[in-house]
Amino acid sequence: VQLVESGGGLVQPGGSLRLSCAASGFTFSSATMHWYRQAPGKARDLVARITSAGGHTYYADSMKGRLTISKDNAKNTLYLQMNTLNPEDTAVYYCNVVLSGINYWGKGTLVTVSS
Repeated sequence: VQLVESGGGLVQPGGSLRLSCAASGFTFSSATMHWYRQAPGKARDLVARITSAGGHTYYADSMKGRLTISKDNAKNTLYLQMNTLNPEDTAVYYCNVVLSGINYWGKGTLVTVSS
């Protein structure tokens, strides 16, 4: 299993970013996928989840209304569109999948929101 995040970077408050996660080594189309984030000195928290066919999504209250999670099963890629970012959204964002009870993580992509 391999998960590779990309798309992070420095963005000004109020800006937007689109994160991607390229997945391989498992049947992506059958998998529920997650995005987590971990801010400096804080725990890793779930921010969004999408079911295998994309029919159901979940968003953390802290980011609800500013996120859109999606997956392209033909490209084996997970996305996270983030809008109206603020400095509190600064964190490393991780892609995650749970397979047979085992958590698999990417290395993360850093999002920094600052003027």
